[in-house]
Amino acid sequence: MHITGDHAELVVGGRLDVRNAADVRLALHRAVDGGDGDLVLDLRQLDSCDATGLGVIMGAHRRAGRCGRRLVLRAVPPHMRRVLVATRLHRILTIAP
Repeated sequence: MHITGDHAELVVGGRLDVRNAADVRLALHRAVDGGDGDLVLDLRQLDSCDATGLGVIMGAHRRAGRCGRRLVLRAVPPHMRRVLVATRLHRILTIAP
């Protein structure tokens, strides 16, 4: 798992699962708290995501909303898009085309 970026855009790569959820959560919270405007989460390098990973993304979404920001998912891989549709989270999260 690796995360790079700043307070406006983060790139998440590898596996987003229970083993690294705490590190990803911390990085997302710092990014949300440290900036303004949209926070773009680029997922093009994401290999897999489990339920804990989805929870981390949803937590960042809620935190961003409380801070007057919006979490935007970009370059969502097909496997992740299927999970978002199956869980109906695609109706809640902002997904860039």
